[in-house]
Amino acid sequence: MNSTWSRFNIVSVVLGLSFLYLPIVILVIFSFNASKLVTVWGGFSVKWYGSLFHNQGLIDAAWVTIRVGLISASVATVLGTLGALALTRYTRFRGRMLFSGMIFAPLVMPDVITGLSLLLLFVAVNLDRGFVTVTLAHVTFTMCFVAVVVQSRLVSFDRSLEEAAMDLGAPPVKTFFQVTLPVILPAVISGWMLAFTLSLDDLVIASFTSGPGATTLPMKIYSQVRLGVTPEINAACTLLIGLVTLGVIAASVVNKRREVQRRRDEQAAQRA
Repeated sequence: MNSTWSRFNIVSVVLGLSFLYLPIVILVIFSFNASKLVTVWGGFSVKWYGSLFHNQGLIDAAWVTIRVGLISASVATVLGTLGALALTRYTRFRGRMLFSGMIFAPLVMPDVITGLSLLLLFVAVNLDRGFVTVTLAHVTFTMCFVAVVVQSRLVSFDRSLEEAAMDLGAPPVKTFFQVTLPVILPAVISGWMLAFTLSLDDLVIASFTSGPGATTLPMKIYSQVRLGVTPEINAACTLLIGLVTLGVIAASVVNKRREVQRRRDEQAAQRA
C-alpha cells in the first residue's frame, strides 16, 4: 500500500468525515420518521413534510430567509467584486491599508461583536429593525468572503487581454464587461454562492439585527429547538440542506462547463 494512504490515514479520513457528516445523515433519516419521538424510529413516513408545509410560521421564516439571502448575496457580490478590483488593480493609494482592513475585518470578527456593532449603528441612525436591517447586516459580513474569492482569481488574471481590448478602442467599462468579467465569472459565481449559503446559515447576526416580521428560518428553528426538537424541524433542516447542496452542485457544474469551454477556445485559438 502506498505510504500516502496508510491505514492510519484512511482511519483518520473516515473518522473525520463521519464526525462531519454522520449527524447530518442521522437528521435526514429521522426527518422520515413516522414517530413523534425524534429519537425513536417508528417507520418510514413523509407526513412531517406535509405538516411542515402547513406550518405557517416556518413557511414565513423560510421565505424571509430566502429573500434576505438572494438580495444580500447579490449586493455583496457586486460590492465584493468592486473591492477586489480596487485592491488588485490599485496597489498604491492613500488609505489602502485601512480600506483593506475594513473589507476583511468581518472575516476575523466574532459574530457577536459584528451583530452588536450593527445593532448599535441601526439604533444610532434611528433605523427600525426588520427586513432591511437584516439584509444590510448580511451584506456587511458576506461581502468580505466574495472579495477574497474574486481577488484570488484577479491575482492570476492576464491583464494583457484588457490592454489588447483597450488598444482596439474598447472603453474601460466595455472592456470589463466583455473581457474581464467573463474570465472571472466562475469566481464571481462561487462568491455569490458562498455569500448566499452564509446568509442562509446565519443565526447570531440576524438575532441582533432582526425585528418584527423579519424572523429568519435559523432563528425560528432555534427558538423551537429550545422547547424540544420536533420532526417538523428535522424536515425543515433537511430541505435547507438539500437547497444548499443543489446550489453547490449547480455552481460546480457551471464552473466545470465554463472551464471546458475555455480550454476549447484556447485550443481553437492555438490551431488558428
